[in-house]
Amino acid sequence: MQLQENQRGHYHYLQGIAPYSSGVVAADGFEIICATLDQPLPWEPAMLQVRRYLESIGRDRFALCGVQLRCREPHTMEDFVDFNSGYRQLLESWEMMVGEDNPLARTNVSPVVDPPGETMLVGFSYVVPTEEPGRTFVVAGGGELVGELDKTRIVRSGETSPEALLEKARCVVTLMQDRLEGLRVLGESLSQVHVYTAHPLQPLLEQVILPGLPAAAQLGVRWFYSRPPVIDIEFEMDMRGVRQERVVAL
Repeated sequence: MQLQENQRGHYHYLQGIAPYSSGVVAADGFEIICATLDQPLPWEPAMLQVRRYLESIGRDRFALCGVQLRCREPHTMEDFVDFNSGYRQLLESWEMMVGEDNPLARTNVSPVVDPPGETMLVGFSYVVPTEEPGRTFVVAGGGELVGELDKTRIVRSGETSPEALLEKARCVVTLMQDRLEGLRVLGESLSQVHVYTAHPLQPLLEQVILPGLPAAAQLGVRWFYSRPPVIDIEFEMDMRGVRQERVVAL
């Protein structure tokens, strides 16, 4: 994973895969703000509304650096790749790519209870100028899949025993540690740690998450009773270190 500059967006991104980056960190003189929608909206028209919102506050589309999505149910790998293709095409039409890279971070999970009827946008992150010191960042969502989107790369695929879940969680915590290192930020700078799983959290928290991410002991961990976006991926996390969280009506 290489840290690359997005000059137009005033942030750096950690290279990921075709649909999204592995995380973003604001450039010097800028900070990332995380916004939650006051109500979820269908993702594609909502993206246009986000663009208009950014323009209304004096920013342009290139300031957008992350999105939070919720899908109806976990996809097959093939369906997930198809969705990602349409998502990337929208961003390409906005000229958001940096070379061949999509610089935006993303999380996309499926709530177990009351899932949406279609993929919805629930939040987004964007960059603004600041005089405050310190680096702000967003670590993209990641599950127990190593490398490209290939179902053969899922750790302990099809298994949900306690031992398998612990191994899956270890993989994801290691991924989060690697992304913090790649973004050149410290765990002590985290402001939120999120977990997405339909499985009991306590043993994973005690044996894997807190030992691997000690800052979570003070911050707490926000558990979303949700499934990752691909069948047989059982555990996902994302994180961020920001100073400002906002609720936005689009």
